[in-house]
Amino acid sequence: MQDAKEEVRSRLNIEDVIGEYVQLKRAGRNFKGLSPFSGEKTASFVVSPDKHIWHDFSSGRGGDVFTFIMEVEGMDFRQALEHLARKAGVELEVYGEGGKALSDKKKRLFEALDLATNYFQQSLIKNPHAVEYVFKKRGLSKKIVQDFRIGYAPTSGDALVQFLTKKNFTKQELDEAGLVNQYGGDLFRGRMTVPLMDGTGRVIGFTARILTDDDPKSPKYLNTPQTILYNKSRHVFGLSQAKETIRKNDYAVVVEGNMDVISSHQVGVAGVVATAGTAMTYDHLRELKKITENIRLAFDSDKAGLAATERAIQIAEQAEIELMIVELPDGVKDPDELIKVDPELWQKAIDNPEPLIKWVLERRAAHENLKTPKGKERYINEALGIIQLLNDEGVKEQYIQMVANFTQGMVSGLMDRLKAQKEPERKLFTPKKTAILPSSSTYDNTSYQDNLLAVALISSATHKLFKDTDIAMFEGDNRQAVAEFIAQQSFEVIDDTPGALQKYDTYVKILLLKADARYAQWNDQDRYQETARLIRQVEAEHNKKQITVLNEQLRDAETIGDNEKATEIRARINKLIKEINSGKK
Repeated sequence: MQDAKEEVRSRLNIEDVIGEYVQLKRAGRNFKGLSPFSGEKTASFVVSPDKHIWHDFSSGRGGDVFTFIMEVEGMDFRQALEHLARKAGVELEVYGEGGKALSDKKKRLFEALDLATNYFQQSLIKNPHAVEYVFKKRGLSKKIVQDFRIGYAPTSGDALVQFLTKKNFTKQELDEAGLVNQYGGDLFRGRMTVPLMDGTGRVIGFTARILTDDDPKSPKYLNTPQTILYNKSRHVFGLSQAKETIRKNDYAVVVEGNMDVISSHQVGVAGVVATAGTAMTYDHLRELKKITENIRLAFDSDKAGLAATERAIQIAEQAEIELMIVELPDGVKDPDELIKVDPELWQKAIDNPEPLIKWVLERRAAHENLKTPKGKERYINEALGIIQLLNDEGVKEQYIQMVANFTQGMVSGLMDRLKAQKEPERKLFTPKKTAILPSSSTYDNTSYQDNLLAVALISSATHKLFKDTDIAMFEGDNRQAVAEFIAQQSFEVIDDTPGALQKYDTYVKILLLKADARYAQWNDQDRYQETARLIRQVEAEHNKKQITVLNEQLRDAETIGDNEKATEIRARINKLIKEINSGKK
């Protein structure tokens, strides 16, 4: 079931799922809301899209999206998996007894596609015509060709098939990988190949561009058909190469063409991705939303590009993202063309985006003759149709005012017309009401140990304090494992789950989330003092528990009249009491 679990997790945004139960608000890179497990009045329930976890500071609960559904719906893991699979559109049947077979099949297809990529790269080097096209005509650098693993598919009918067959791949596997045509030969022939990669950089398919445009019977671009690895409605081209820059800039630029992405990366504008030949979908935005909520569209300036831009409005509203538009200078068709003119103009355009709705309404107004009754009426109908897609009533009123200014109309009249229009169909998340569980039933009186481990993870100077600490004083295998790991560190800050703690991945991510929420703004000295204080508390609580055990032993010794043992136990108790008192000073 692990493959099924990961597939479901990859298709769902944790904040969307939890947002059906808890009213969440953006708080930096996280979301916050009131705990569904306690009657708190101050939001302490935190969701991290980056780490795909949640943590409730009021009750100490936390986990991943499956744990949340198990908690709020009272389900076991299997029920939660089935519930979320239906939401994600994942057929669990294919992950049943044949789950391992499917996992093995995917592994084989990844291997075949990776070998095909290497083969195409070698073929590019060996073909002068392809080298001329890629490096001179397209102007691509050696580095960008390597970064995007660009290659060339030979014109021979089955060169790739023969190569992979010798590597023990079957014709069926090559077909399932999307590498062969209907006749069993190479799908891509005589074309520059550009691998399509998932977010981790694994090749899942190809787009291939013909080298010459003088054959009207051949399509300019040929793409991998849908496979068990590649789905064009979810794939974001260039994401693996762009995600670090997107995370750093806190915005992503979305263009139409793959070559727009490649050209942009070549000139150092690396936070650019593409929807790769398909209209933007909710899944595209959902994938990008995992990294940033700030999306800037730079679609082509032709009629199709304008239509694609307008179609993105409702999708953005559903995904709760405000889109911005990057407008290209007059006479420039696409980013690739602008970059060839002057890369600085491309960066300047990106740095000066406009709100999408404002841009669309202005463009619509420019294309209509608003001095005529018919032109004005057409514009008002189009504008109201766009504004009706918005969720926020206050934002609607602002754009109604803009339409009124363009048409010299009355705001009140336009508002009445807007209200009279039929609401568009859309799927919006409505928080469900859940039973509030008493916080006392889930309170963990050792949660201070989590605070200690959290602050230590992000404060390397504190690691030496763990060197002489008895790991056995920590409660639970997960806490002991993390404490032992910290004690063995050479003063390195930990910002993700290290390999040695993968068994406790969710717990470590919760600690990192707690550290970010509680200690991120503290200075090094305050973190050090907090760590020392909490270690003293761990030692004191451990001593108190030992005293409780010794008191039981003392009563037993006194009952049977063993005065020598009783005296020894009293001495040990007094020593522990002194240690506790000294720790309070």
